[in-house]
Amino acid sequence: MLGPLAVVLPLVLAGVLLASAVGKLRHPDDPAGWAELGVPKALRRPWLVRIHPWAELALAVALAVLGGLLGILAAVVAAILMAAYLWLVWRTLLREVDASCACFGERRPVTRVTVIRNAWLTVLALGTACVIGITPLVGGAVAAAVMTAEPGWLLGVAVAVITVLVIRWPEGGTDGTDAVPAASAVVTASDDELDYVRTRTPSVPVTLADGSLVNLQQLTMLRPMLLLSVSATCGGCEPVIEKVPEWRRLLPEVDVRLLLSHAPQDGTLTELTAPQSLHDPHGYVSGSLAEYWSTPTAVLFGVDGLLAGGPEVGYLDIVRFVEDIDATLHPPALDPGAP
Repeated sequence: MLGPLAVVLPLVLAGVLLASAVGKLRHPDDPAGWAELGVPKALRRPWLVRIHPWAELALAVALAVLGGLLGILAAVVAAILMAAYLWLVWRTLLREVDASCACFGERRPVTRVTVIRNAWLTVLALGTACVIGITPLVGGAVAAAVMTAEPGWLLGVAVAVITVLVIRWPEGGTDGTDAVPAASAVVTASDDELDYVRTRTPSVPVTLADGSLVNLQQLTMLRPMLLLSVSATCGGCEPVIEKVPEWRRLLPEVDVRLLLSHAPQDGTLTELTAPQSLHDPHGYVSGSLAEYWSTPTAVLFGVDGLLAGGPEVGYLDIVRFVEDIDATLHPPALDPGAP
């Protein structure tokens, strides 16, 4: 039994790592994506993000062509890596926050299926560490596959099929933004171009940081407002929160406010200085704007009682959203010498 497993398990695990590496190279991640998944801040370095897929690729090759002690070392590294992935998605699921994972390049929401998949891959890596040592030191599972004529390949096929199924099982969306069917951000085609359909700002009660109750629609009719829905427990919100002072300097005409889902006295992100944070513990704002609401999300409200942009979900989309607002409010000066 160990003969077929010693060939199949390392090759299947190598294939998984190869698929993961290629996906990440095709769709590179960024430190904000790692923050959203809860990767410790000390590890969220741009250079680590860049070399991550190449490290997975090197590990895949090692699992395929190394055996003996070297193969065991490669398998142990793979098991630690898979266990770390499992820990991250499991912790994200327990936090009950909306987060996504670019585990195979395309960003998908973290669900129970993600945890089941990563648990299976961890078991696969542990199994590989147990059997890879009997393969040739040089050539590993590839050499063993060429040399062996033992029966048992049906078991290998079953392992491969189960692995593919748990990896490719649908998770409810292709990325964190596709799963946000917001009625307030409907885009329709008109004359071969896309136009943003503006809807009314919800007339719902929200609480200011000082405890006073205000009507959101009336508040936004005083000044344009960029509302940033964030949470202290959301890793992907960290870079958004850090950018708030910069965006307030960039957009002095706009009130850039935090929208928090807790009462003013219950969190660390409450802002008492102007513009005060808004608090929506009952979910009136999120329930009025979208069927599915996640953090971080940004919405721009106009002074005419209508939405002017958004919702935009995720750090990178919010950055582009702010850049577009800046470009609209502060267009480049025309060159007087231009024709």
